[in-house]
Amino acid sequence: MIRCISPIDGSVYAERETLSPDAARAAVDRARKAQADWDALPLEDRIARVMAGVANVGDMNNAIVPELAHQMGRPIRYGGEFGGFNERASYMAQIAQDALAPIELENSDQFHRMIKRVPHGVVLVVAPWNYPYMTAINSVAPALIAGNTVILKHASQTPLVGERMAEAFHAAGIPEDVFQNVFLDHETTSALIAAKSFGFVNFTGSVGGGKAIEDATAGTFTGLGLELGGKDPGYVCDDADLDSAAETLIDGAMFNSGQCCCGIERIYVAEQHFDAFVEKAVAIVSGYKLGNPLDPETTLGPMAQVRFADAVRSQTEEAVAAGAKAHIDPALFPEAGGAYLMPQILTNVTHDMRVMREESFGPVVGIMPVKDDDEAIALMNHSDYGLTASVWTADTARAEAIGDRIETGTVFQNRADYLDPGLCWTGCKDTGRGGGLSVIGYHNLTRPKSYHLKKA
Repeated sequence: MIRCISPIDGSVYAERETLSPDAARAAVDRARKAQADWDALPLEDRIARVMAGVANVGDMNNAIVPELAHQMGRPIRYGGEFGGFNERASYMAQIAQDALAPIELENSDQFHRMIKRVPHGVVLVVAPWNYPYMTAINSVAPALIAGNTVILKHASQTPLVGERMAEAFHAAGIPEDVFQNVFLDHETTSALIAAKSFGFVNFTGSVGGGKAIEDATAGTFTGLGLELGGKDPGYVCDDADLDSAAETLIDGAMFNSGQCCCGIERIYVAEQHFDAFVEKAVAIVSGYKLGNPLDPETTLGPMAQVRFADAVRSQTEEAVAAGAKAHIDPALFPEAGGAYLMPQILTNVTHDMRVMREESFGPVVGIMPVKDDDEAIALMNHSDYGLTASVWTADTARAEAIGDRIETGTVFQNRADYLDPGLCWTGCKDTGRGGGLSVIGYHNLTRPKSYHLKKA
């Protein structure tokens, strides 16, 4: 049984029974049988149905927003995820014709030589709870558009998301066997992968979860896309706009209670601006309102689970005990406790502290002064993760030069915590491998097939 415990009050919000191994195998068989007919539809038809399904999700938004608050704690004032959900699907629909077009090498009187992109078959998407709609659509939309059938296994914290997507997509004319939302336990999921049930598996989640997926695929040669978290840095250079940098980086650290894959978890500031930046950051965070996410006045809701909040508390307490300075007054956040975690800004931190090395995934950020670009780059690279990095400077050439030396999947200049669907969403080191969205997303969700046709 999958059980969603609401972070609002600890009550059971939803329960769903997992599929038995036999039922799970039957779902895969149905997806496999449905794939050829789905792929045979004109590309324009598949695009139209996917985008109609996306629109149907938008029509559900008034119900979805409070559901998300109940399931994972995001305040209703932020209006859900449909903006990003629609933006990503729309972009992938827009580029599909070109991204999936054959690469023509020759079409002469003698030969037709080309490379087509063909679907893998059945794609398994294992989606996380923190941005449950936007992360799922990253793979679901392009996989379906490319002619794959899709089985979606959503996180147990957000069980209603997959049901909403299935309802919306089926109403749009996507057959039930082409897009299936399933509830699976870890053992059954691993067994299906090990049995070569899927042509491709896309997983977003923890490093431990990614290793389990990778272990299950061992020897199967199944394609994999893994996004496994981050410890994303921001660097405020000596020529940065401090107001903009503080506003964006602190929002990137605290939004969604810090539960963002590409959230800012550590900040390095040119030493001459350090005190001013910290002062601005503390003022921003001190103005937050922690509370029930169903209250429109709440700006910071609970973390998704009490154990997540306790893990961040532990990191913070260890850092303070080791000499870090906590700048946010607990008296400003009397609601804190359980899943409700007050935000915190730490200085006097070092990379000897877990809060500066291990993923926090919560509303805490450490800030350190640096003397120059070289020191900042060395600290940014001193991490097991590599998802995004945010560089704040008025000089684009300098930002690119710094970015060239950072071990990361994406480099931002003067912005943070954003996913551009036209760019490949990717990472390095323990953040994982593969790439989603952009034309590269289509390349990962299909395989190349070469044709060397000699004409009679």
